[in-house]
Amino acid sequence: MPFTAPSDLPRTLGALRASGHEAKSVKTEIRDNLLAALREGRDPWPGIVGFESTVLPQLERALIAGHDVVLLGERGQGKTRLLRSIATLLDEWTPVIEGSELGEHPYEPIAPATVRRAAELGDDLPVGWVHRSERYTEKLATPDTAVADLIGDVDPVKVAEGRSLGDPETIHFGLVPRAHRGVVAINELPDLAERIQVALLNVMEERDIQVRGYTLRLPLDVLLVASANPEDYTNRGRIITPLKDRFGAEVRTHYPLEVSDEVDLVVQEAHLAAEVPRHLIEVVARFTRHLRESSAVDQGSGVSARFAVAAAETVAAAALRRAALTGEARAYARPVDLEAVPAVLRGKIEFESGEEGREEEILEHLLRRATADTARFALRGVDLSELADEVATRPVRTGERVPAAEVVAKLPTVESLTEVATRLGAEGTEDPGPMASAAELALEYLFLTRKLAKDETDDGDTVEYG
Repeated sequence: MPFTAPSDLPRTLGALRASGHEAKSVKTEIRDNLLAALREGRDPWPGIVGFESTVLPQLERALIAGHDVVLLGERGQGKTRLLRSIATLLDEWTPVIEGSELGEHPYEPIAPATVRRAAELGDDLPVGWVHRSERYTEKLATPDTAVADLIGDVDPVKVAEGRSLGDPETIHFGLVPRAHRGVVAINELPDLAERIQVALLNVMEERDIQVRGYTLRLPLDVLLVASANPEDYTNRGRIITPLKDRFGAEVRTHYPLEVSDEVDLVVQEAHLAAEVPRHLIEVVARFTRHLRESSAVDQGSGVSARFAVAAAETVAAAALRRAALTGEARAYARPVDLEAVPAVLRGKIEFESGEEGREEEILEHLLRRATADTARFALRGVDLSELADEVATRPVRTGERVPAAEVVAKLPTVESLTEVATRLGAEGTEDPGPMASAAELALEYLFLTRKLAKDETDDGDTVEYG
């Protein structure tokens, strides 16, 4: 969505000077705004979960020091999200020379054409205003990326107009010069061919650009940030040593360290088609963490946080489909909906070479472990023996074709179920969905701990605990 600058901002160089505006480099601007947020107790990183005591302090120190930064970590650790968040530390509005190709500050024109125009117009030089969202530029590094894409090239149209090749105004600027006074983010930096990485050396150290042997001295003002996956260093490429040396900081990212952080991340990022209670989100989070610890999974490629998000969305979709099949007015996820996850998301996981043919078996085993761990944590201290005894004599039927109201109607009246409902947020509602979901988790836990038997129909649509 385009932003409209406030109408009371200065519109000429003379008016800008009269307002007392001071020019700052982009790194100074970020440092000042970051320090102001820290002093005032504001969160400089809204939406970033799980990095509070690890990654963020390191990144903040790097930005305060004015360093270009590489974020190093496996896929799905939020590197790109974090890079984009750096742009929120820029001033909301910044002045530029109106019509300038490089977005130069009115006090400091750098392109030959703009320098000439500023000298001619003086204080009447028109000033425009750019929102901070327009000062962030992102490029996904690919092997076919050319020097022209990042730095620039000679524009044949300008040469055809009669200008000489030595004229700096024949240059068509690439992504980095056009990001002057902003943040340039390069995702998957090792994927850049080494000769392309060489082209960035002058930009990072001398802050000038070289195009086809012609050196144009442009005092570029950019913060260069990049992301890289450790696996890329051996499989697809590497960051060349001279370029790596020019980055002032390398910050290692990680997956969420705590289950609660993983749950919060899923809640924040997932677009759920139906209501999914927190205990089922926790099952998904624990399932993801078990995959990251499994020797059957290729840990070099990682298990992305996007897997947990997709799993939660799959559970919600299964609940919505089940509600349509059973005619329920409200779709509320139950443990039975977790069964859809392994088959749908198997392709998002890289398994070790010796595990061919066992992929779904491994996923189902780890999902059962995650379910048992979640129930054990949520229901610790609750005596479920009476519930197990009652269900052993009066089985409870559940499954994809069984409405929540039918599940609840078959539940025995025991005190422990009241405690289960309280623990899992299912009390005080007339909708049977929350109670059915909570009771199913308790029943599944009793089955996984061998306190109950479970019989499934051939088509898997219904399950009977008893």
